[in-house]
Amino acid sequence: MKSYQHILLAIDFSTHSTDVSSQASDIARRYQAKLSVCHIIEDIAITDLAYEPMISFDMEIKQAMMEAGKRQLSELSGKLEVPADNQWLEFGNPVHDIVRIADEQRIDLIVIGSHGRHGIRRLLGSTANGVLHHATCDVLAVRLTE
Repeated sequence: MKSYQHILLAIDFSTHSTDVSSQASDIARRYQAKLSVCHIIEDIAITDLAYEPMISFDMEIKQAMMEAGKRQLSELSGKLEVPADNQWLEFGNPVHDIVRIADEQRIDLIVIGSHGRHGIRRLLGSTANGVLHHATCDVLAVRLTE
């Protein structure tokens, strides 16, 4: 079995985040690997009637989301003993940015939650599915139950 040196926990702060963070922490401890954490806030553009992007979220909304994200990331990172220089909080495209951070930081394993959607929701894709198909490292999709 592969020995992991650097693990990235990609967290969304949903109700199941504890399950995903526990898995990442356990694996990091088992392999004595460095643990990093990222949270990407999806930057959704506001569109006009012709469905063309006009502007991204209002700056006040962005600021409020960033402040909430910082608090949650700081709290989780404190529990997991992840130093500030191993934490990322960004606005962007979750799939693209998780994969980019993993590449830039030479991550061996990405740990991310997956709801295991079926039917039309599966066809539309998910962050976990996108990361799984675009990452150049191993990905552990932790199955989440409703």
